[in-house]
Amino acid sequence: MLQLRCQVQQPRDTSWTVCFSFLPVSAAKGDSGDDVDPEEVVAVLQESISLPLEIPPDEEVENIIWSSHKTLATVVPGKEGHPATIMVTNPQYWGRVSLLDPSYSLHISNLSWEDSGLYQAQVNLRSSQISIMQQYDLLVYRRLSKPHITVNFEISGEGACNMSLMCSVEKAGMDVTYSWLSWGDSTYTSHEGPVLSTAWRPGDSALFYTCRASNPISNVSSHPIPAGPFCADSDYASEKPSTHFCLLTKGLLVFLLLVILAIGIWVIQVRKRHRMPRMKKLRRNRMKLRRKEKPGSSPS
Repeated sequence: MLQLRCQVQQPRDTSWTVCFSFLPVSAAKGDSGDDVDPEEVVAVLQESISLPLEIPPDEEVENIIWSSHKTLATVVPGKEGHPATIMVTNPQYWGRVSLLDPSYSLHISNLSWEDSGLYQAQVNLRSSQISIMQQYDLLVYRRLSKPHITVNFEISGEGACNMSLMCSVEKAGMDVTYSWLSWGDSTYTSHEGPVLSTAWRPGDSALFYTCRASNPISNVSSHPIPAGPFCADSDYASEKPSTHFCLLTKGLLVFLLLVILAIGIWVIQVRKRHRMPRMKKLRRNRMKLRRKEKPGSSPS
């Protein structure tokens, strides 16, 4: 005998009953209908989605069986004045599914990666032995963060600065596409793919590059990256900007250390100068005290 644990839910203007079962539920009628491609439904990770269910208005529903790999839930319409009952049989969805009256569409909240996949709704009608079948392909994606750009460059013997720009997104997931947009002097060009290779010479027009990452639920762009600052030194052909930058950084560090050392020596000298007058005064006072304390002739 099947034991159920039920709870009445009252969202907004309607009510329905949720039951949790530990045993799978089988369909009351045979499957029928033409095979159709599942409807693609795109959802956002950790958000909610509804799987729309279309039922002919003149048909009376006996029950609805929702499944994904295995039976997920069974819906039994309530009689007049009574709420519908949804019996959740898959522990993965406990506390996360509800019904949208009056269509009996399935609402899933707090989506996870495991919720992706094929779903099926089998609507069993009371007026006939025919079951209406509807299938869905649920795709769960993460909202993309701002792209990160890595720049690699080298100076060729011909004086050109060859640059390689790589675009990436943290925890991107599946189905992410990358594209590049470059502009300068009122001209725009585009490039597909996460890596963009380009070259720049002194005197060339200033170009800016922007990476765009997109998936079915989000579209984000990076900050514009100028080509010039990486290669624009007037004599960069004889010395790589990276080497020049390292030498400049080391020189600044040495200069900073010398300044700190000089300040420290100056502070020590100042303290010594302030101490010398005080030391001389103390010595004088001690000598006066010693003179006063010399023994004189004591009274008989």
